[in-house]
Amino acid sequence: MRGRPGTKALPLAGGGRAVGGPVALGVFAALVAVALASWLAAAVALAFAAPQLAARDPLAWQAVLGAHLVALGLLPPAVTGAAFHLLPVMLRNDVRRPRALRFLPVLLAGGPFAAIGISRDLPWLVWPATVLVAAGLVVVLVELVGLVARAPRGRTLVASRAGVLLVCVHVAAALVLGAAVFARDDRPYAGVGHDRWVLVHLHLAVLGWLTLLIVTVGRTLGPMLALAPSAPPRRVPLTELVLACGLWVLVAGIATDRRALELVGGAAVISALVGFAARMAPLLARHRLPLEAPLAHMAAGAVFLLQAAVLGAAIATTAVSPRRALAAYVLLLLVGWAGGVTLGHLGKLLSLSIWVWWPPGPRPKQEALYPRRLWLAEAALFAVGVEVLAIGSLLESAAATRVGALLLVVAAVLAAVAAARTWSRRPRGSGYAATL
Repeated sequence: MRGRPGTKALPLAGGGRAVGGPVALGVFAALVAVALASWLAAAVALAFAAPQLAARDPLAWQAVLGAHLVALGLLPPAVTGAAFHLLPVMLRNDVRRPRALRFLPVLLAGGPFAAIGISRDLPWLVWPATVLVAAGLVVVLVELVGLVARAPRGRTLVASRAGVLLVCVHVAAALVLGAAVFARDDRPYAGVGHDRWVLVHLHLAVLGWLTLLIVTVGRTLGPMLALAPSAPPRRVPLTELVLACGLWVLVAGIATDRRALELVGGAAVISALVGFAARMAPLLARHRLPLEAPLAHMAAGAVFLLQAAVLGAAIATTAVSPRRALAAYVLLLLVGWAGGVTLGHLGKLLSLSIWVWWPPGPRPKQEALYPRRLWLAEAALFAVGVEVLAIGSLLESAAATRVGALLLVVAAVLAAVAAARTWSRRPRGSGYAATL
């Protein structure tokens, strides 16, 4: 692994490395810090937005701020850090320009400022911040595509090349569409209303980026974190392909207001995810470790995703009005599913990164670096908070939305405390400083 003290790369027969190495600890920790600070700010924004959510006004500026702090502040740095910690190993080669990754925390820190600018309609703040985030995502996409291109042929890989490339496509599409939607303000574009473009953007980001990445990486990562048997090798990444195709049918239906396409696309997406869950459940059921936050968040996230699917189908079939269900739908899909699953893995991956980059010599057990009970408490508060907040918005209960949002604030504080505790357990010394 490049730059890691006390390690030696294993050569392949035809040259190159047998495996790749994770991103430097300092880069990963900085990305985690940006993500967790953004999540705490998002939870506070949602607490202030509680009355508006109860009044079924998801476009109030506090609610818009909270949603975009999750979408632009939490998810890009968190997913980027996780991707560069895991995918070089899964695709068996290193990133080509590791020094470029050092700029990612600064570039992606533009996300929270873009969220503020969007919520308050401040173009002078949105565009510079968006340029920073876009530059960071360009670096991410270039390096991810490079990892796929250099992945050794004829060898078993534990992440699908096609899945990673599809994730890159959806990241680019969501970024471009998000900028276009903001530039057009409330005006229709290509015959499609502003609100529908926003929904297309949301689904490309949550399903095409986050969910597809979870499926691509999770079939290996879930069993690995649970010390369960890994999923068998595949010849074709069918789940990823069905999910991507279903997503594009779904967004085509949303954009054109065609209920049949929405239902067919949604059904394809759900079938792909149900198939993924059905294959993972027996493996994870045989895990040999105590329950930890990644699996707890994954289980809660699956429930939120199912609830969002039911609400989405109810909206598509006019069984419930969009005004009544939209806030709950976004909370369940964006915060409960995408945000929760991402958050659940951050603490574990931070402890793994510290353990991997430990200097030569005796090292503690990995679980000594990971405050499991704190993260489990965070997962429980997060799950209850999202559920109560979503139910409160559906029932127009200001008391419920306030309680749910406050639980999310406490959960965000616990996540920050748990991550800080892990970071405090890293070793000090000149040799270890080289990994930063």
